[in-house]
Amino acid sequence: MSLYFDNAVLTEQPESYRFEVSCDVGATEANRWTLTAADRDVGDHALSVIVKDKAGKVLEQSSAILRIAPRNAGAGRELSVLVVGDSLTHASLYPNEIARLLSEPGNPQWKMLGTHKPAAVATRVAHEGYGGWKWVDFLSKFDPKPAGTTAGPLARKSTSPFIFADAAGKAQFDLQRYFRESCGGQVPDVVTFLLGINDCFGASPDDEKAMLKHIDGVLDNADKLLAAFHAAAPKAVLAVGLTTPPNARESGFVANYKGKYHRWGWKRIQHRLVQRMLERLSGREKEGIILVPTELNLDPVAGYPENNGVHPNAVGYAQIGASFYSWMKSWLAR
Repeated sequence: MSLYFDNAVLTEQPESYRFEVSCDVGATEANRWTLTAADRDVGDHALSVIVKDKAGKVLEQSSAILRIAPRNAGAGRELSVLVVGDSLTHASLYPNEIARLLSEPGNPQWKMLGTHKPAAVATRVAHEGYGGWKWVDFLSKFDPKPAGTTAGPLARKSTSPFIFADAAGKAQFDLQRYFRESCGGQVPDVVTFLLGINDCFGASPDDEKAMLKHIDGVLDNADKLLAAFHAAAPKAVLAVGLTTPPNARESGFVANYKGKYHRWGWKRIQHRLVQRMLERLSGREKEGIILVPTELNLDPVAGYPENNGVHPNAVGYAQIGASFYSWMKSWLAR
C-alpha cells in the first residue's frame, strides 16, 4: 500500500512541496510513502503527514491510524461480495485483483455476486459495472424494451440491474428482488462502490460555487442508493471507494478529449468531490457506510497509460483492487 503525494493535495506542481511522513513502518520516497507489511507489523500505527514549501514552512498537516490486519483475517468464514461501479469496474481488472487476493491462503471462502460478466472477467468474477454510469443510473435507468436485446444482462446498458418491470411494465427499483432473482437469494456481506467520474466530469472547475452545488446533487443520489442498500441488506457493509485521481500527464486528456477537457480541470473537480465525500459519508458506520481510500493508493504516473486521462492501466487497476482488499482484511479482522 502507498500514499501518493500528488493525490493527497490540490496542486499542479507536487514536486514544489516537501512531504514528510512519520510512521514506525514503511518508507518515504520521492513521490510517495509506501509499505509492504510483514506479519510483525500487525496492529495499529500512528501516521502523520506534513506538507512544507521549499523554504521549509509548514503549509498543512494531518494524521491517521494505519491499521494492519493479520494475514489470516477472515479465514474459515464465508464472504459474499457485490461490486458496483462505472467503466473502471466494467474493465473488470480491479474486481479480478480482489478475487485473486481473496484466493490467497488465510482468506474466507468467497463468492462474487452480480449479473455482469464481460469478456475480461476472471473465473468466478462478476459485478455490476457499466461504462458511463453514474450514481443516479442505478436508481433510475430503465428501458422496458431495449433495442436489439432481451431483458436481463444483455440489456444492462439501458436498464439498471436493480430495476424491474412490474405487471404494467413500469419501472420498480427492487433490491430484494435483485438478490432473490439475480443472486440466487443471497444477500451480500460487502457491497463496494466506485463511482463519481461520470457524475462530475462535466462540472465547471472555474466556478467553485456551481461545482460544489453539482457535487452535492451527486452525493444526494449516492445517499439514496446507499440508503436503499442499507434498507434491503441491513447487515451488509457498504464500502464506498473515494473517486480516483487523474493521470498526472496532460497527454492522456489530449488523447481522449482533444482540448475540450484538461487534466487540471478534472483534478480540481475530483479533489473537491473527495473532500465532499469525506464530509458527507464519514462517521456513518451505523448506516453500514465505510470509506475506502482508493484515491491515495493509485500511482498517477505508472498507474496510467500515456493516452488515457481517467482509466488506469493494469498496474493502477491492481492498486485499486489492493485498496478494496486491504480494507476487507481490516474489516474481517474486526
